[in-house]
Amino acid sequence: MASLNVGNLGDYLREQRRTAQLSLRQLAEAAGVSNPYLSQIERGLRKPSAEVLQQVAKALRISAETLYVRAGILDEKEREELETRAVILADPSINERQKQVLLQIYDSFRKENAAEAESGPVPGTVPASASAPAPDADEPPSS
Repeated sequence: MASLNVGNLGDYLREQRRTAQLSLRQLAEAAGVSNPYLSQIERGLRKPSAEVLQQVAKALRISAETLYVRAGILDEKEREELETRAVILADPSINERQKQVLLQIYDSFRKENAAEAESGPVPGTVPASASAPAPDADEPPSS
């Protein structure tokens, strides 16, 4: 059986499994998949579904999105956005209304930056790269 190119998912899974000090059989049992199937995933012979990756990630206590990126199901930018949203939603120190407002602000910044990347700087704004650094507290203000 020819090896599939799934972004070195198998090597990454094996490394994570060993870091967690789990045998292949233990991980397969914890994830609810068969031992031979998990072995084939680690050797690059099978491309698992998103559901199987989610079960394996849960058993390894790692981000499912990271596995999705490695398997080619999700690209890196999407993973970063999902993880940012997950962190905001999981924060116990802010209430639900605050979480929704924060997500709305996050979305507006992303849209603004995407529009700027497509068409250039928005008139009336200063690109972050052009803003002057704050003067040092030790230096007197220039006249």
